[in-house]
Amino acid sequence: MTGHEIRDILERANVLPSKQLGQNFLTDPNMARWIVSQLELTPDDTVVEVGPGTGSLTEHVLGKAKHVILIEFDPRLAQALTERFRDREDVEVHLADGAKFDRRLLFKHRTVKFLGNLPYSSGGAIMKNMLSRPHPFSRAVIMLQKEVIDRLGAQPGCKEYGVLSLRMQVNWHIQSLRVVPPEAFHPRPSIDSAVAVLTPREDKNAPTFDARLFDELVRRGFAQRRKQIKKQLPDTPSWEAVSEKLGLPLTVRGEALDLQKWIDLTRAYDSNPLGDKPQNDDELFDVVDENDELKGTATRAVVHRDNLIHRAVHVFVINKNGDLYLQKRSLRKDRNPGLWDSSVSGHLDAGENYQQAAIRELSEEIGIPKVTAEDLEHLASLQPTAENGWEHIYLFLTRHTGSVSFPAAEIESMMPFPIVEIAKWIEKKPDDFSPAFLKMFAAYQSR
Repeated sequence: MTGHEIRDILERANVLPSKQLGQNFLTDPNMARWIVSQLELTPDDTVVEVGPGTGSLTEHVLGKAKHVILIEFDPRLAQALTERFRDREDVEVHLADGAKFDRRLLFKHRTVKFLGNLPYSSGGAIMKNMLSRPHPFSRAVIMLQKEVIDRLGAQPGCKEYGVLSLRMQVNWHIQSLRVVPPEAFHPRPSIDSAVAVLTPREDKNAPTFDARLFDELVRRGFAQRRKQIKKQLPDTPSWEAVSEKLGLPLTVRGEALDLQKWIDLTRAYDSNPLGDKPQNDDELFDVVDENDELKGTATRAVVHRDNLIHRAVHVFVINKNGDLYLQKRSLRKDRNPGLWDSSVSGHLDAGENYQQAAIRELSEEIGIPKVTAEDLEHLASLQPTAENGWEHIYLFLTRHTGSVSFPAAEIESMMPFPIVEIAKWIEKKPDDFSPAFLKMFAAYQSR
């Protein structure tokens, strides 16, 4: 799409580029083609493009991906895109703000790749909303002002390094690819832009950490950039003990710590007693028969090794909006690592009944205290099979209006999803979920 064609589209849509909205439209077709090539598209991909504008990038995506989702903030441009692609079943246009778009609607489309010539005015907010954990994207290609791209990949010791750098680097490997000069845009900005490719960090051997605590500590550490970090962190544990444990100077500043040190710091301040334990092989479980009659006890390691029949609970937690919390299992779990699962799931300890186990797991696993038996609705019971790990399972439902907290070693992330979205997601991508959850959700829907 040439500069002349782009100006013609803007004129017909009655759009005068807005500096307030950060509207600078790419007019170099060769550059547009190259940017899209960095997505490394396959025919099974879905591409989510934020800020498509006149469609100069979009036209190079069409025919290379299975599905294209366009998110455009300007109603005039959204209407023009809708008209342009009205005969294409593989394109859907959303009139929406990328900084507020509900990314939960995208999980069912995996594999999903992110593309954006992001507005200068709101690029940071869009990245925070769309690319924070948990997200559905396997790759992202973004174009922003060069100074922001430099901040994304900045390292300790340079002035660009800060909160944005760490927020992005903790979830993504960031590679700056090339500078795009002002003459490639209409209207011409006064500064250079740059393109970067982002790939997710996924290492099952990496130490686990609480992502929300990480974000809180980073914000504290850079709230007053030139101050020593000890003056900005929580009171407990003591900074003296933490700094000695991590081998840090007492007077260190936040800007001197690299990503790994910030992760180590987060682990040091994580008070969750299960923060570093994906499972305990020495836990003692009741061993039962097909009729759920007690036969004896054995450790978790033995139960799983020998496929002995035992007991477990799942709990569906519904929030005030009627959404169901799902947890993404840690990559360090011994069974179904990295898959999405019930809000809470766990084994019965030896001597526990199903209700007692559900109440305990709600407290230990996602930090919901003071649940009583009256708060639990028994929805279904499942018989043991190889598919569900030889477990007698009771499914309970409860409602919760507050926040949740969880041990990072067990749960990578949690998010409440609309029930209808979960159903669509399961229909398209059942392998994203644990086998037991699929049975639990089917039982829930049948109710």
